[in-house]
Amino acid sequence: METEQLCRIVIDNASDAVLFSDSKGIIRLWNSGAERMFGYRREEALGKSLDLIIPENLRQRHWDGYFRVMASGTSRYSVELLSAPALCKDGSRISTEFSLVLVTDTAGQVQGVAAIIRDVTARWQREREQKERMRELESLLKNAVPG
Repeated sequence: METEQLCRIVIDNASDAVLFSDSKGIIRLWNSGAERMFGYRREEALGKSLDLIIPENLRQRHWDGYFRVMASGTSRYSVELLSAPALCKDGSRISTEFSLVLVTDTAGQVQGVAAIIRDVTARWQREREQKERMRELESLLKNAVPG
């Protein structure tokens, strides 16, 4: 099997969302994981702005950072995970974590960025519930201890 064919199969069938946006923030790659995660079919997402999945209240901050990365050619999120809420087609918000891959041409000029995105909403909800339970238990203990 050719490497290019293997890469296409892996990307197309990954359960995580894999997408690529060009230097202007236009979606150019959208896999089946992105379709399931965000609810948009590939045909609906390709050629659209990343605003499709960015909550409105976070767009300015996103674009400031995005264009800074396009200009500088560096991002700490090429190594570290980035956590951010995302918007789905039905209007719901999900919690995501993702890593970035800066894509450059042969001259080193940034052409865009690929993102590998995981929906971590269920984990965040469990953690929030555990923290709430801990606060309740601490409050009970505090009130139960004489003093």
